[in-house]
Amino acid sequence: MHRLSRNRAAVIGMYLLFLIVAACVILPFTPWLPDPNSTNLLGKNMPPGGEHLFGTDHLGRDIFSRVFFGGRISIAVAVLATFVSVSIGVTYGSIAGYAGSKVDAMMMRVVDVLYGLPFLVMVILLGKMLEVVTQALSDLIIEFFRTPTSTEESINSVRTAVEPLVSLGPLFLAIGAISWLTISRIVRAQVQGVKKLEYIEAARSLGLSHFTILFRHILPNCIGPIIVYTTLTIPGVMLFEAVLSFLGLGLKPPNSSWGVLIKEGSDMMLTNPWLLLFPSLFFSVTLLSLNFLGDGLRDALDPKSSKD
Repeated sequence: MHRLSRNRAAVIGMYLLFLIVAACVILPFTPWLPDPNSTNLLGKNMPPGGEHLFGTDHLGRDIFSRVFFGGRISIAVAVLATFVSVSIGVTYGSIAGYAGSKVDAMMMRVVDVLYGLPFLVMVILLGKMLEVVTQALSDLIIEFFRTPTSTEESINSVRTAVEPLVSLGPLFLAIGAISWLTISRIVRAQVQGVKKLEYIEAARSLGLSHFTILFRHILPNCIGPIIVYTTLTIPGVMLFEAVLSFLGLGLKPPNSSWGVLIKEGSDMMLTNPWLLLFPSLFFSVTLLSLNFLGDGLRDALDPKSSKD
């Protein structure tokens, strides 16, 4: 923490990231923030001003509200997909590195084969295959919250909160289930180096099980590279989700993410530049903050760092 605190870019990135995440998590639950999907054709294409801080789009929807609702979706997808990716990659790579010999060779050949598959096509196929399941699950959750006294407005608010996250479930599962390949190789290399050290030999001489040696003595000493890779994976996943949304393969209208907003803004950037400016600004600042934080953690966790 002392080394990290001396890296100004990492500290600034950490604070900016905290503020953006807190705003995206808290603001959508505040009563004064308008419904991001509510249209008002009488107030369409309004520039940033008093009532609408970030202006409105061609349907009169409030851009300020859509940016923070969209940020919640983009951040949730990135965090969940990264969690799936890191969990699979760390487990797979640690087992391959610890087992060694033929088991290691076979497991790494599987990774090589998966590297050769078209990543984008696989994500799209998995997402399409599970689309029916997510729609049924979304309807089930909405019905669970429906009561005899529920109004149409309350049902719509539940739908706005539930549908985007559930509909993107297959997307972040597909991204996470396929993007673990690199982290598995990193962890494998770390485990191969650590398992040759003296304290691992001492653990073996005490009769400890392979599971205990691997997950209690080896992996905790590989946590530095794992943390760094995680912070650098999140912006990559966010960027990939934005690309899919930009291509029309992410969220379905009228729901929004930063990628959807950037796509809509790019179509009208000459007449309504604020539609592109604000989501692009938040998206860029979030990616830069994560990259600065990842670089700072890499330097702070490196015992041989020249900044020590």
